[in-house]
Amino acid sequence: MAASRADDIAARRREALVGLAEVERQLAELRGMRGVQHDDDEHDPDGVSLSSEWSRLEGLRQTRLDALTAIDEAAARIASGEGGICSVCGRPIAPERLEARPQATTCIDCAA
Repeated sequence: MAASRADDIAARRREALVGLAEVERQLAELRGMRGVQHDDDEHDPDGVSLSSEWSRLEGLRQTRLDALTAIDEAAARIASGEGGICSVCGRPIAPERLEARPQATTCIDCAA
């Protein structure tokens, strides 16, 4: 069971890295656009301002980084033999919960 969870976590880590790389690519593209356009784009009737797009992408980037951190912590718990144990009550976390959310640190009862 731990091996399949470790495989699932590794797959999710790869997906998270792909998502992070895409957001960072978009940010780099936006930086390039910002370098050639004027900074006062707040009143652009043709679409979203560069500033708001920058904020959106930075938020998305941070979300991806947080997910990656949670995935790495889950992998470390599995490697140390602590995976699947609720950090609050010490009881096992249901396999169904770990299948849906392998980075879960609490059982359903403690998560509520």
